[in-house]
Amino acid sequence: MRVELVEVKTSGDRGLRGGDKSRWVKEIEEALLDGRADLAVHSAKDVPGVLPDGLSIVGVPARADARDAVVGFASFEKLPEGAVVGTSSLRRRSQLLAARPDLVVEDLRGNVDTRLRKLRERRYDAVVLAKAGLDRLGVDEGAQVPVEAMTPAAGQGCLALEARTDDDRVRELAAGLTDQAALVELTAERAAVTALDATCHTPVGVHARLEDERLVIAAYVGMPDGSSWIRDRLDLPAADPAAGGREIAARLLSAGAGELLAAAESAAPS
Repeated sequence: MRVELVEVKTSGDRGLRGGDKSRWVKEIEEALLDGRADLAVHSAKDVPGVLPDGLSIVGVPARADARDAVVGFASFEKLPEGAVVGTSSLRRRSQLLAARPDLVVEDLRGNVDTRLRKLRERRYDAVVLAKAGLDRLGVDEGAQVPVEAMTPAAGQGCLALEARTDDDRVRELAAGLTDQAALVELTAERAAVTALDATCHTPVGVHARLEDERLVIAAYVGMPDGSSWIRDRLDLPAADPAAGGREIAARLLSAGAGELLAAAESAAPS
């Protein structure tokens, strides 16, 4: 099979900040819709919950480690009081401060190499990154943070393959790359985030884990400063992962997550 790589520069690649997740996928999806590309490969956590008409997620390869990792100290618990921790993620910021209000959490931008260089230059005491990103670059650094302490972003560690809904040939090829466990987990996580109507300005974590025939879903919603938060965990049959995602979202909303998300959205910089 002849395969051509079509490189697309997105709004996110060009440094556009703010807005929603679509800045990382919009131009790629346009290439699918106008026929310049037949298959898109995304970091699943960058893909919005609602896709453009005519496009579908058609494959999910085996998942990498979904957890976050602390680089600079042996573990999350060993961070000293008042440590300066770098992250660009509101979700990570919220959970760090919810667990450790004494920490100083500062903004950290750039690719993985840039972030690690800033750590080596002692601009931060520690940084928090996705373990999957470190592993894919062959960087043997970072102590994994348990899901119970820091719930990952929906789709973290997953790749999502997107194609035109009516392209049966590509759908069949992508299905051959799909790992069933990863597909089940991602389906539940995306359903939860969509039901919560979460945005880039709302600190939300959702992580599903398939265990035999059961699905364990953990979720977190909080304020960016960690002052208020809600956690939940659900263990249910894995037969309908989307329904499981919607169920944990409904439980969070009944516990006040809607008001928390609205407050977090209002607190976000314009």
